[in-house]
Parts: sequence; structure tokens; C-alpha cells
Amino acid sequence: MVAIALATRPHAACLVPEKRAERTTEGGLDIVGGCDHLAPRIRALAEAGIRVSLFVEPEPAIMDAARALGAPVVELHTGRYCEAAIAGDGARIAHELRRITRAAEHGAGLGLEIHAGHGLTVESVGPVAALPQIRELNIGHALIAEAIFVGLAQAVRDMRAAMDRARRP
Repeated sequence: MVAIALATRPHAACLVPEKRAERTTEGGLDIVGGCDHLAPRIRALAEAGIRVSLFVEPEPAIMDAARALGAPVVELHTGRYCEAAIAGDGARIAHELRRITRAAEHGAGLGLEIHAGHGLTVESVGPVAALPQIRELNIGHALIAEAIFVGLAQAVRDMRAAMDRARRP
């Protein structure tokens, strides 16, 4: 995948952990344990002018590792938060939102650009979108799934409205 990115030179590349049998990523990159493996790839992409983002778990120590690796952007994995929201588990929702908040604050304080995504829906996006450190949300799956029922234009309008409501002072 790095070779493809180097050949095509996209504006940005988000590195995610994915196993062949997975249909979607189920967690963030192990950038602490995988530092030696990731560092040369991140460096090669950056030297080619490709902005590197790392899809990671929302933990302050992982923000430190991302900064040390030289990636300018992290995307916080919101899957556990979304699973808690689907289950209606208020305690778990609060716990996962605290993790996301702490990581976003810490990462932004280190100079990282903070993105978030995985499993966000119109119903769950608000608290994450409300975080001032979040610069981008990645929610393609929810948009396409909802588009089956209401059309893509309406699905995008509904998601944008939910994000805008969350950002209002």
C-alpha cells in the first residue's frame, strides 16, 4: 500500500491496521509496539510530500508515540464509544468519551491535527463533533448506509446538521 501511495502521490494517506479477513478495522494501529516497522514507512510517505495520518486508539501515550514518529495527524478510533452508544450503556459511553477527549486534548497540545472516526452515526456524532480539537470526522459508512433509505444528499445534510448542532456555542 505504501508503494501504491508513493506511485500515485495522494495529498494524504491514513495508515490503518487491517488483517486480510477483516471487513473493517476493529481498532487502532499499535504504533508503540510497531514503531520500528512504521517509522520508515511514515518517513517515506512524508518525504514524498504525502501527509500521513495514523488511525489510533484514543490514549495520551499513543499521542506521544504518534508525535515521536513524525506523523502530523492522528485519527482517533471511536469504535468502542459507538458500540457503547448502540448498547445504550451510559457508563461506558461516558468512559469512552473521556478517553477520546483526553487523547484529543493531549494530541492537540503536542501539535497533532486530530481527526476521529469509526462507527459514528447521526445519533452518536454530537459529543465527538463538539470537541474543539477535532478537525475532521470520518463517517462514510453511516452516510452510505443511511443513503439507502433517504438518499445520499439527505443523509449528508442530516449528518452535517448533527455536527453543526454539536459545534454551536
